[in-house]
Amino acid sequence: MMALALLTIALGCAHNSKTATTASGQVVTGDKAAAIDRLRDAGADLQQLMNAPDSAVPDEVLKAAKCVAVVPDMVKGGFVIGAQHGRGVATCRTANGWSAPAFFAMTGGTWGAQIGVESIDLVMLIMNDKGMQHLLSSEFKLGAEGGVAAGPVGREAQASTDWKLKSEVLTYSRARGVFAGLDLSGASIKQDADSTRAFYGSDIPFSTLLNGGERVTADARPFVASVRQAFHEANVPANP
Repeated sequence: MMALALLTIALGCAHNSKTATTASGQVVTGDKAAAIDRLRDAGADLQQLMNAPDSAVPDEVLKAAKCVAVVPDMVKGGFVIGAQHGRGVATCRTANGWSAPAFFAMTGGTWGAQIGVESIDLVMLIMNDKGMQHLLSSEFKLGAEGGVAAGPVGREAQASTDWKLKSEVLTYSRARGVFAGLDLSGASIKQDADSTRAFYGSDIPFSTLLNGGERVTADARPFVASVRQAFHEANVPANP
């Protein structure tokens, strides 16, 4: 509990001191700046994952994914009992393309002799309708309401069929420049109301955003474009 409290305080201080420039050139601070930076970092993380030829998400997995969620700089650390805390952004497939991004917070704890703090970039793929419904609920626990597993890697590798049968959420993480699967069983995801309010100007429900009920704003377009590009490439046939 102490580890998680310290991590939360540290993240909160950094969150409030941020500044960012919007797509229109306006300089903003606080929660809105943090939300804009999160979108930009999430798009960059997704591009780096897709550009890793030996450890990228297999195209077969990308083609099947219903939603994608990215947590840039998730902090993991502690002593004896590990703590995880991070803020992320998600988007889902809709009839009109990828949805406007929805902001969320992730918290969780793991038993183990973990000393120190490590920043990890996290990508989660929601693989089926059941997993998508759990995400749309705006608050659920991975491994309880939603089955979660480390995702298969390698663009040319034959993906295991296990994920097709069991996994609602597949996870990929990057630490020190290497992407690999990450087990997040027990972590909780809920809507980040402060970031939602700061970015959109009102309390828009998680499900409204992810179902396509809100337009993609100019500041969100680079992130959505990164998602669109990653999933478009997965559907382009390889050269013979």
